Amino acid sequence: MPYYSFDLVVGEEFKNQGGIILEDIEVASDRAVQLATELSQVKPELQRKGCAVRVTDRDHNEVYRTPLDPVPAWRR
Repeated sequence: MPYYSFDLVVGEEFKNQGGIILEDIEVASDRAVQLATELSQVKPELQRKGCAVRVTDRDHNEVYRTPLDPVPAWRR
């Protein structure tokens, strides 16, 4: 199973949020969305600043990114 790392993206800065072995990228992307939701609730000041959670693989290639800003219902 692959290892994925999660970073909080603030501007050009990447802040490590940890890593975990997961089944596949689909599970990793679900975890990233969950982490983004939690971070936006705990640190609302990060919303509307273009912050995101990114997922990288073992080789540090970005494989997924999700914004901290909540997605409006009309855009879903």
